[in-house]
Amino acid sequence: MELNPFIRDIPDFPKPGILFKDITPLLMNATAFQHSIDLLSIQFAGQKIDAIAAAEARGFLFAAPLALKLHKPLVPLRKPGKLPYRTYSLKYDLEYGQAELHMHVDGVELGQRVLLVDDVLATGGTMAAGGQLIEQAGGTVAGCAFLVELAFLNGRAKLPNYDVFSLLTY
Repeated sequence: MELNPFIRDIPDFPKPGILFKDITPLLMNATAFQHSIDLLSIQFAGQKIDAIAAAEARGFLFAAPLALKLHKPLVPLRKPGKLPYRTYSLKYDLEYGQAELHMHVDGVELGQRVLLVDDVLATGGTMAAGGQLIEQAGGTVAGCAFLVELAFLNGRAKLPNYDVFSLLTY
């Protein structure tokens, strides 16, 4: 099944000059959504992965079903104030300001290999921060997986030490 037809272009969103890649049509089609999870699971089946982590919010949409399919725990990486237990935290720079991710201190055990998952690889800042957070906790990034990669934004450059896999590249 070809997934490209389920990615909709939205011109001038969220601001003029941006061509937004909308994944909503894929999410609304159960067959296409299932196929995307199946393709990700095929890519990572048999690899040494102890857990799957994803930054909120859209990353959860792909990480949770992938974690279930691969029978791995899911580690949520959340914004400040969203996790109820003690956390590791990491502030990082975005194009227009700063952001912060938190992870429970017991989310990743020492030496665990963690697959980071998100819907879109754009500039790579959030995924790089997620990797640093996993490493801060004593884990190792086993790889990064995306539904869509916007190659023209060169997000891979911020992930030079990680294996990166994307189902669709624009």
